[in-house]
Amino acid sequence: MQNYTLSQIAELLGAELQGDGALEITKIATLANARTGHIAFLANSKYRVQLEATQASAVIVNQADAAHFNGNKVIVSNPYVSYAKLAQFMDTTPRSASSGIHPSATIHPSANISKSAAIGANTVIEAGAVVGDNAQIGPNSFIGERVKIGAGTKLWPSVTIYHDVEIGSDCLFQANSVVGSDGFGYANERGQWLKIPQLGSVIIGDKVEIGASTTIDRGALDNTIIHSNVIIDNQCQIAHNVEVNSGTAIAGCSVLAGSVTIGKNCQIGGMTAINGHMSVCDGVIITGMSMVTKSITEPGIYSSGMPHTTNKEWRKSIAHLRNLSDMKSRLKALEALAKS
Repeated sequence: MQNYTLSQIAELLGAELQGDGALEITKIATLANARTGHIAFLANSKYRVQLEATQASAVIVNQADAAHFNGNKVIVSNPYVSYAKLAQFMDTTPRSASSGIHPSATIHPSANISKSAAIGANTVIEAGAVVGDNAQIGPNSFIGERVKIGAGTKLWPSVTIYHDVEIGSDCLFQANSVVGSDGFGYANERGQWLKIPQLGSVIIGDKVEIGASTTIDRGALDNTIIHSNVIIDNQCQIAHNVEVNSGTAIAGCSVLAGSVTIGKNCQIGGMTAINGHMSVCDGVIITGMSMVTKSITEPGIYSSGMPHTTNKEWRKSIAHLRNLSDMKSRLKALEALAKS
C-alpha cells in the first residue's frame, strides 16, 4: 500500500486540513481499531463518542464533528464518500490477470484481443470475441463467440460470458458470475416441457459491477439490459428480459423474475423477490426480504418482510393471521347488527 502524507490526502480529497501536513499515513482503519500511522473516518455522528478513545493519527470528519476531535483532521462534506475515494487511492488489490496472454489460454484466431489486455491461465476465448484496451480476464474464464468486452473491464477467475453478450467499459465481474445463460423459457405440451431457445442477449453498460456467483440470463427474444452505473451484489438472479436502469443497487440473494423493469436510482435490499412482468419506478427503496407482487408506481420506501421475534410470539402471530378471514366475517356481522 502506498503511503501518503496528510497534505497529500487533503489535496486528493479537496479537503481542509487541520494538523500536521507532513504526517505519514500508512493505512485506513476504523475508529475503534486504528493505531499510530492510521487514518480513520467518522461517517455517522452516533459514533462520535469513539473520537475520544481512537488511537488514529488522523481522522476524516465533517465540519459538525470536527470540533469534537482535537487531533489531526481532514474536514470534508461527506466523510463516507471521502473514505471511499481515499480507499481507491490506497487500494492494493492485485490484477485478476498478469500482463499479456498466459501460454495456457486458448484464443480463437478470429478473436480481437487488445495488445494491452491481460488474459489469465486456462481462459478460453471463442471466435469473433473482442476484448478492449487494458481489460483483465481472470484465469479459467470463458468468453463466448462474438462477445464484446469494453476497455478497462476486469473479470475475476472463472467468469462465464455466453455468446453475443456486450459489456461496456470499466466494469467489474466477481468470481463465478455467469452472464448470458439461458432464460427459463419452456412451453408445456401434454405434460412434456418443450425448451424455448433464448434468442436475445445481455447488454451491459459502463461501470457496472456484478457480484460473485450472480447470474444474468439472456433474453428470450429481446435483450436483458443492465444500464451503466448499476451495482449487483453476490448470488443474485436476474432473469430473462429484465431491464435495470442506471444508478440502481441490488443487494445479495435478490431475485428479479422475467421481464421486470427497475427504474433509475433504486435500492433493492437483500433477499428481495420481484415477480415477473412487474415494473418499479425511479427512486424506490425496497427493504430486505420483501416480496413485490405488483408494480410500484410512486417513489418511496417499501417493505413486506416480517421482522424476527421470539418463536412463541411468531407462532401467536401466525395463528392470528390464519384466523383473519373468520375475524373479518364476524366483524362484518357485528357492523351489520349495529346498523340495524
